[in-house]
Amino acid sequence: MRHRFIVLMNRRSRSDEDPRPAVDEAAMRTLGMSCRQSMHSVRVFASTNTPIVTIPGRGLIVGDLFTKDGRPVTGTLPTGAASGELENHLLNHYWGEYIAIELSEDNSPVCRIMRDPSGGVRCVYSFDGEGGFITSDISAAIELGLYRKTIDWDSISHWLLFSYLRTGRTALRDLHELLPGCSLSIGVSRTEVRPAWSPWTFVSNSARTSTPREAIDEVRSAVSLAVGALAGVEDRIILELSGGLDSSIVAACLGSRNSRVRYCNMVVEDGGTDERQYAELMTARLDVDLNIVDVRFGDVRFDYPTPRWSVIPSIGALQNGINDLWENAAKAHDATSFFSGAGGDTVFCYLKTAAPAADALKERGLVTGINAVRNLSSLHQCTFWKAGRLTLRKLLRRKNAGWKSDRSFLSASALAISLQPHPWLPAPPDVLPGDREKIFDLMGNQLFRDSTPRGEGRSMRFPLLSQPVVEACLRVPTWMWIDEGRNRSIARDAFSDLLPDRILNRRSKESHLNYMAAVYTRSKPEIRNILGCGHLRSQGIVDWEALETFFESGLVARDMSFLRVIDLCMVENWLRDQLPV
Repeated sequence: MRHRFIVLMNRRSRSDEDPRPAVDEAAMRTLGMSCRQSMHSVRVFASTNTPIVTIPGRGLIVGDLFTKDGRPVTGTLPTGAASGELENHLLNHYWGEYIAIELSEDNSPVCRIMRDPSGGVRCVYSFDGEGGFITSDISAAIELGLYRKTIDWDSISHWLLFSYLRTGRTALRDLHELLPGCSLSIGVSRTEVRPAWSPWTFVSNSARTSTPREAIDEVRSAVSLAVGALAGVEDRIILELSGGLDSSIVAACLGSRNSRVRYCNMVVEDGGTDERQYAELMTARLDVDLNIVDVRFGDVRFDYPTPRWSVIPSIGALQNGINDLWENAAKAHDATSFFSGAGGDTVFCYLKTAAPAADALKERGLVTGINAVRNLSSLHQCTFWKAGRLTLRKLLRRKNAGWKSDRSFLSASALAISLQPHPWLPAPPDVLPGDREKIFDLMGNQLFRDSTPRGEGRSMRFPLLSQPVVEACLRVPTWMWIDEGRNRSIARDAFSDLLPDRILNRRSKESHLNYMAAVYTRSKPEIRNILGCGHLRSQGIVDWEALETFFESGLVARDMSFLRVIDLCMVENWLRDQLPV
């Protein structure tokens, strides 16, 4: 985590006495941070290598900011936006990985904080009646004596019941997260969070891309711009090249910078997850070497340290093992950042349901709808009539406004937890089925950054999750993404001249399921002991009887319950790291 900041705020005016001890600048220097701006009752501190853009007399921007055409913004922000309009000005004319901090122009202790839509800089906060802090790293607030870590057990239950849904509630009591694209207003007596950016805006009729050609051009332009701009502020890059379509597109966009890029492919100790043949096609096209990172069974552990900034359980056993190996690769190549194609499936609308054809029927009528049903049948290798039945069923299905729950292995008390709000929920009542599904998938992508920490001193870049790319792809109707029976067809056509044919036309995709099943089988006694003696059981969150029954049985084909058990271990490991047994 390269960009670190903390905002300290006193809700009292300067004349009022603050009963809490002041945080002096000497204490901040021990954390490697210095004061970058002070106005009235607000002080902003940041690490020396954190980019800062000043908003004269009004605040600053922490992180990387780019113009719409990809030029980095440094020094001072050239804006004439009036007070209260800065957020819209940034969202409409700039993009990046940043936190915008707008301070009050008068003598009242008020400020606004906005996190960019990609969530590139972490942001958590805590306030009471006297004041509080906003920071990228909760460990800084803990070391300064501003926060004492306490587990929010209801939040843990919520995290398990509504899996992979990120909300503004962390797993630590009285600590909240400002979600990507959201704005936090801090007043004298209260705080208020609202969405400053919403994906629903870009699937409205007025925002739609009208033709496939227009969609192809806009997607290529946005992806090329985002990769180029983010790479332009880095020195030495490791690209995590899986050999799939998404990372290969990022590789193609990085190709002109290959002297600063190391292309690395991860090979897992299982014959079904060796993708190096595809990665080699891409590096051969770019005329560069491919570096192999091997993952062995022993690299996956169930007891591992979590990052100091972690506020939710998000790093699984496999992610931790992979992260350590990527760190070793970064040290070997003296890399300053990682690039990944993660999120491409969602952004490029890789839907596995009949929703795209349903959207075509509702949006464009019978002719376009029938063509989309044909594409759907080709994509899923089924008859036209079956694809048609699934499309009609999708059209007639009652819409669920909430997030799907996972009730497996949870106790009755955990199952009683209510769904916490998310700024993108509920979906608008008139939204098309496919648009709804792709935006729900996009909500799940908000976990990627925390599940791939990749060290304290390096950047982790996800260019396909950047604001320009996400907006361009959201504008494309879902049925355009399955043209000619190909998933992610717009992305394929956008980069058809830069990708090897075998990658461009590839339909298969490998997974780590076999590997993780083998890890579970080998580690079952250890897993059983971890959960049997753990906090989840002692707090009455898991149904231990159901877990015992599962442990006694063997793995059954197509039953993915072992992945749920591994997720329980991830949560238990996080808890043990916060509250050692």
